Amino acid sequence: MNYANIKFCDIANGTGVRTSLFVSGCRRHCPECFNAVAWDFAYGQPFDKAARNKVLGSLAPDYISGLSLLGGEPFEPENQRALVPFLHDVRVLYPQKTIWCYTGNVYETELLAPSAARCEVTDEMLGLIDVLVDGAFVEAEHDITLRFRGSANQRIIDLNATRAAGHTVLWQDDPVFADHTM
Repeated sequence: MNYANIKFCDIANGTGVRTSLFVSGCRRHCPECFNAVAWDFAYGQPFDKAARNKVLGSLAPDYISGLSLLGGEPFEPENQRALVPFLHDVRVLYPQKTIWCYTGNVYETELLAPSAARCEVTDEMLGLIDVLVDGAFVEAEHDITLRFRGSANQRIIDLNATRAAGHTVLWQDDPVFADHTM
């Protein structure tokens, strides 16, 4: 797997200060994608041991809340196979840190049901992620007031709460909102 970019001390792609890993490779090709250069699986640098160690080391400070995965598309099968062992390392080294993942796939219809995104490690990868931002970017629904996503069709799913409830639970960082299930 290649990666397009690593952002250290990122505050735009999840709660708190995070390290964000932008993987290369995406077959979706959403119109007006903010990172179209990363559609090419060969773009960027190899996500080799040195790159993995750099990301793992960047997560060590207490002020880093966690890791965010973006793309490209983390849920391309090739990327999932490379990310799952790495995410296990993150969980072992930093069990208190959160893992966010951005995908153009829709959770229920493309990640849980048969689709081009599903492979032998999809369920394992989903099990390692705390928060999933799902859905393709749609220019007609672009809204700069939305937190942590670009278009209104995209959802922020609390995967830990979803697993516990047995149905999709939307992430909510404002406890005054009582009904945040779907």
